[in-house]
Amino acid sequence: MKIIDIVGDNYLGKWNKTRTACRGIVIENPEILLSYESVTGQWMIPGGGLEENESEADCCIREVAEETGILVNTSECLLELEKLTLEVVRKIEIDKLQKRKQELIKEIQSADTEEKRRLLEEELNDLIIKLAKR
Repeated sequence: MKIIDIVGDNYLGKWNKTRTACRGIVIENPEILLSYESVTGQWMIPGGGLEENESEADCCIREVAEETGILVNTSECLLELEKLTLEVVRKIEIDKLQKRKQELIKEIQSADTEEKRRLLEEELNDLIIKLAKR
């Protein structure tokens, strides 16, 4: 897990109050799930505050379901931060693609048929193109 402190221009050198919250970054084909916050008029990564006696994973699952109606499973906590930026989301997506690239290379090396090797190489080529566009 990475821990990142990000502060804005309004930071006065101390926090008067902090709140633990969880957000679920759901990435699929390579879209990122967002929820619309009607009060602020902003699109956000779904999430919210940790309730008493609730694990961070359970908080993430609950908040994504409450805000989007989608049930998810959690993987691992990738980072902790004070403010999520598009640059951070892009980095997470690139890290995920890089990890899959390494997995594909190993799978290609151990492929037991030419057809399987060809399909894996096609997936690897598509992934390399996605990475180049980031």
